[in-house]
Amino acid sequence: MLNILIADDHPIFRAGIKNYINREPDLKVIYEAEDGTEVFNYLIENDVDLVVIDIGLPGRSGLDMLPDIKKIKPKMPVLILSMHPEERFGLRAIKAGASCYLSKESDPKILIEAIRTISTGRKYITPIIAEKMAGEFEKDIKQNPHEILSNREFEIMRLISIGKTIKEIADMLSISINTVNTYRARIMEKMEMHSNMELAHYAIENKLID
Repeated sequence: MLNILIADDHPIFRAGIKNYINREPDLKVIYEAEDGTEVFNYLIENDVDLVVIDIGLPGRSGLDMLPDIKKIKPKMPVLILSMHPEERFGLRAIKAGASCYLSKESDPKILIEAIRTISTGRKYITPIIAEKMAGEFEKDIKQNPHEILSNREFEIMRLISIGKTIKEIADMLSISINTVNTYRARIMEKMEMHSNMELAHYAIENKLID
């Protein structure tokens, strides 16, 4: 039996995923989490074989949580589900340690197939992400500015771009205002930008925010 934790802050969606997974005789959802704190608390104290996590959890995103999940259970596969299309965040998620990235619009049968694949230690790469990976391998031009950001820097860049204040970001990520300011300075330096407006314009142009 494969014991699965699912993390999503939408109860109806979570229930639907749980019911679909539990139809399989060898798969079982043993815990449902609404945010990152619940995920970490459960992982520390319980045996979990696989995590299905929403990239858009309140507070820390699923993408930002990946390194800490891997510290707790280094070999455990993590499948990221997202409302965002695969071409937007899929490659970054795989690079960060996810075993699979799927859009929430995917056929539920694909979800089950992906769970079975990554439970064996393999990656589940969709055709869209495979194409992005091939493009990364073949291109010899300079990376786009946002691609050199760390996952935490990338998350904060997106939050700034959608108009969140420094204090709001600090509260959402449970870090200090000084820490957010430090990250913002690093982001501006790496991306060679000077204002939040520049960041927002760049994020919109590159479809990093809705």
